[in-house]
Amino acid sequence: LGVERRNYTSGEHKSLLDPYSPQKPDEVELWNAQLRRTHEQFIEAVKSGCGERLRADTPNLFSGLLWNATEAKVIGLIDGFGSIETVARDVIQAEHLKEFNEEPNPLSRLADRLGASIGAGFASGAVQSVLEAFKSQKVLGQ
Repeated sequence: LGVERRNYTSGEHKSLLDPYSPQKPDEVELWNAQLRRTHEQFIEAVKSGCGERLRADTPNLFSGLLWNATEAKVIGLIDGFGSIETVARDVIQAEHLKEFNEEPNPLSRLADRLGASIGAGFASGAVQSVLEAFKSQKVLGQ
């Protein structure tokens, strides 16, 4: 078709993560070194944040595996179970919580209800029309 890919950059490594460019060995090493540094910083942040409760001897602790809440508590990655409300109440000791959820206005609620009713009526009518068409062609054996 004559379609070509063109990549214009202003620096030697500007297209480092471009998935359509061939990998260069020096850029692969550069990126892997960055990943190692970031992973080490992450591990130190977790250890610092969890303190003594963290069971750092847990196999594969920092391997990227996922831990469910019960496992995370046993390992020490979390200190308990809760929600925004329980943390606000028990930890911050907030007396009143304000919810900022958008509340639909009465006209929107009415439109939603009408839309559902009209949609249900349309679907029912469409099914009835299809059944009648099949009956007239004797497809359903009637």
